[in-house]
Amino acid sequence: MRLLVTRPEPDAGREAEQLTARGHEPVLAPLLAIAFDRAAPLELAGAQTVLATSRNALRALAAHPAFAEARKLPLLAVGDATASEAQALGFADVTIGPGTGAKLAKLIANEFEPERGPLVHLSGETVAFDLKSALEAEGFTVRRFVLYRAVPAAALPDEALSRLESGELDGVILMSPCTAKTFAELVARHGLVKQAKSLVCYCLSEAVAGAVRPLGAKVQVAARPREEDVLALLDSEAASF
Repeated sequence: MRLLVTRPEPDAGREAEQLTARGHEPVLAPLLAIAFDRAAPLELAGAQTVLATSRNALRALAAHPAFAEARKLPLLAVGDATASEAQALGFADVTIGPGTGAKLAKLIANEFEPERGPLVHLSGETVAFDLKSALEAEGFTVRRFVLYRAVPAAALPDEALSRLESGELDGVILMSPCTAKTFAELVARHGLVKQAKSLVCYCLSEAVAGAVRPLGAKVQVAARPREEDVLALLDSEAASF
């Protein structure tokens, strides 16, 4: 299948390699650029653990002056991919969460104690789930620090635009609500809504699917919000082509 890869770099290139190895033809179209804030405040004193809900938050942390101090703390990652990023960066005490912010909040409420100290949530400017409010409702003190922001693309790349105009694409992979929203907006801006309706949108989660459904294209949602489940969904679809 010819698939539009919309993740920001460096994830877009890595995902393209995985798709090629599976026999697909990826077309790179990163729709977000990640901008780190190296001057963002980050208070770690007294924290019982660090919460990481995205790989980009950890990449931003690695460029932050407080990185060495943060790496000494235990870290709870939202899922497998974020946990792998934390381990690659040298965190020694990493716990893998259940894959979504809502489920992560339930896990913390059940297994952590507010009295042990504040939780430090590393995040981007926009979050898919308000972890801070959910945990504060359970009596926790949560320090949320915004370490990066996602900057939407102003236009589709030329190759992606050409392929979409000529009907050469089978689908688009969408891994975040912000990416899905940007894709829908750019398709409309380019006057290609009709062409986009012929695509299958392969979405990480229902939240992602909800952001792209206004296009009217076919939507497929991974069984679980993990990259490997999106790839498994693609493999299943490819078998029917």
